[in-house]
Amino acid sequence: MNDPGERIEFPHYPVLYNEIIHALTPKRGGHYVDGTVGAGGHAWGILQASSPDGLLLGLDLDPQAVDLARRRLETFGTRAVIVQASYTSLEEQISSMGWRSVDGIVLDLGLSTMQLEASDRGFSFDKDARLDMRFDPSNPIRAEDILNEYSEQELAEVLFRNGEETLSYPISRAIILARPVTTTRQLAEIVSRVVWERRRGRSKDSRKPSLHPATRTFQALRIAVNNELENLETTLPSATHVLKPGGRIAIISFHSLEDRIVKQYFRRESSDCICPPRQPVCTCGHIASMLEITRHPLVPGQEELKQNPRSRSAKLRVAQKVG
Repeated sequence: MNDPGERIEFPHYPVLYNEIIHALTPKRGGHYVDGTVGAGGHAWGILQASSPDGLLLGLDLDPQAVDLARRRLETFGTRAVIVQASYTSLEEQISSMGWRSVDGIVLDLGLSTMQLEASDRGFSFDKDARLDMRFDPSNPIRAEDILNEYSEQELAEVLFRNGEETLSYPISRAIILARPVTTTRQLAEIVSRVVWERRRGRSKDSRKPSLHPATRTFQALRIAVNNELENLETTLPSATHVLKPGGRIAIISFHSLEDRIVKQYFRRESSDCICPPRQPVCTCGHIASMLEITRHPLVPGQEELKQNPRSRSAKLRVAQKVG
């Protein structure tokens, strides 16, 4: 079979594809979970590497992604089961498969090209659309609900906490004055005006030229709508619990907030003591449950960056269950 990135009908190229397959080292008869199956690129590689009888459970909240993954992976027959569900239900979904544990888990926390380019999803300021930003269409909260219903204080906290936006208060104030805010273009213009006003006259090096002024605001809203950081924090212990000894979890993040959560969890669970550094005697009783495989994250190489410039922010961290 050809590399999944070459299949024209499935244009999404999986980020750090080779690194994921190398990290998980899928084996015959293994049980694997792709908790963010998307278009099925990583899942395809895992199934191919675990032939002829490795099994994979793919999860995704996005029904369009689920449909695409099912079509992409149909050649593997019953070896691939794709379910519309959040990776937060990992343990429940594994149990429903009749599995007690798994050999590997992958989470790709980034937006897919399909989601970014969808004209009706509102994820990108490159396309004018209603401010939706939901992965799961049944989610009652849209980005425009947050923008038009939150107080100035609440909105500023969302922008700062989820987007690390230092101009969170001026931006939230401008949004409130412009209400109702309903489209991506409208929001991008509001944020851009605030940012340029505040940065006028400063050195050209005061911000990255490649970073659109609204990038952090859009990130913050998407994270808030989909509860992304809390979901990740909740899922990491569950994922550790369902891994077999020697099993691995590989996580791709695309911004510092996610990467920090993953890094801190892997570091903590790789240590036999999590007492404060200045405490002379260990009293925590903590026992390491993981071995950190990647002390420093893996990032895309030059060849991948040429093929897929959107992969430039990707960081892969891998840990292995011990015991």
